[in-house]
Amino acid sequence: MDSNDHEGIVQDKYAGDPSGALSVRLWLRLLTCSTVIEKRLRRRFVDEFDTTLPRFDVMAALYRHPDGITMGELSRALLVSNGNVTALVRQLQDQGHARIAPSPDDRRASIVCLTPDGMARFTVLAEAHHGWIAEVFSGIPPAQQEALLGLLAILKDQIMTKGAVE
Repeated sequence: MDSNDHEGIVQDKYAGDPSGALSVRLWLRLLTCSTVIEKRLRRRFVDEFDTTLPRFDVMAALYRHPDGITMGELSRALLVSNGNVTALVRQLQDQGHARIAPSPDDRRASIVCLTPDGMARFTVLAEAHHGWIAEVFSGIPPAQQEALLGLLAILKDQIMTKGAVE
């Protein structure tokens, strides 16, 4: 049980004041849900596959680019630093799941792609991941899931049009 779980009830992150501003309460609820789901996914990847969520994220990005992608493009796609991506890719390379090669177009760049073993491994991990996510939402009827998806799309559009917070 998570340290924030009390008898199966997950407390909102930072214990949002129920009488506080609606926008702050909404933000705290979104943050809590996201944090709890991510924590559970992290734990399951370690417990069931002896891997990490960041490695899975790298493999997912590489899976979408079967011909390879530069380390810089991978870093931008994952919204993480080049150093973090390099360390993760090297771990995957050491496990035989990724291959790094010099770019034929730019000597300063490296192209990374999944190996056949990496593709097979990712397929297994992705199937489990999809199942875990389905479990998270299994208690919510499909119509409500669609409604939530639509509301979150409105929020995303508003965030994108108001500019990124950096």
